[in-house]
Amino acid sequence: MRGRSGAPLPQVSPPPGGATQVRLDHGMNPVQNPPPPPRPPFLSTATRKQREFARREDRFLDCAQALIQRDGLLNLQMSRIADECEYAIGTLYRHFASKEDLLVALAARNCLGRMELFERAARWQGPTRERMVALALADLVVLREQPEHFRLAQFVWSDVVWGAASAAIRQRALAAWEPLGRLVDDIAAQARRDGDLPGSFALPDAALTIGPWTLCLGMHTLAQQQGLLDPVLGDPYRLLFQHLHYLLNGYGWRPLLDPGDGAALDRLNERLCRDVFDVPCPYPVQPDR
Repeated sequence: MRGRSGAPLPQVSPPPGGATQVRLDHGMNPVQNPPPPPRPPFLSTATRKQREFARREDRFLDCAQALIQRDGLLNLQMSRIADECEYAIGTLYRHFASKEDLLVALAARNCLGRMELFERAARWQGPTRERMVALALADLVVLREQPEHFRLAQFVWSDVVWGAASAAIRQRALAAWEPLGRLVDDIAAQARRDGDLPGSFALPDAALTIGPWTLCLGMHTLAQQQGLLDPVLGDPYRLLFQHLHYLLNGYGWRPLLDPGDGAALDRLNERLCRDVFDVPCPYPVQPDR
């Protein structure tokens, strides 16, 4: 799973009659461009059918998401989705060849819905290291608000689902996740250009960012399984950010921070949540032990 987003053209207003007036450079006289020819009927029909297909697919995915939230992931049935949407089950299978295909498509759509938060973190005009931390916070904000999305993603990445899904739907999911990977890689590339990362750091950008991603994914997995983490460790996500800063320090990613100063890390996370996302810190701040 790997996880990028021209200046806008000036708008011109058509004068009466439908022709668009365009003024040429260097003081030349304006010319009248005729309106475009009408779209061939067969193209209009194809476009309408494509829109209808996309709307119907969204309806199926919306229904699947609602059923998962209500009845649980393992209880999802294709026949129930078709019944709830009032379509024949054959119509549903025209969109998704299997339940595994539907689950992968739903996970990919959920990822697209999260992109706005990640783009805010990546485009924020702050130090590159803080942007990496903000990406981890964005993931946690989504997890706290929509935990079922993460559970679905965990299930989809298992061989039971991913291995059974069609090649076409897997490629569609990878294409949906790719922009997120590019956002993270672009931060690493800028860190090299700005001197935040040492020039001697040998890993390429895509390999470098695997480290923070696997750290976050692993902690999410442990934290979501009741009883796997000893309560004496405190909030697992506070621990996650301590580990993240130890990792970034190991990279030599400046400015270096003391991961042992929990209060300072809490203040950093609270500031990033406020300045980047305008939300409260998604884990409870605790006093140092």
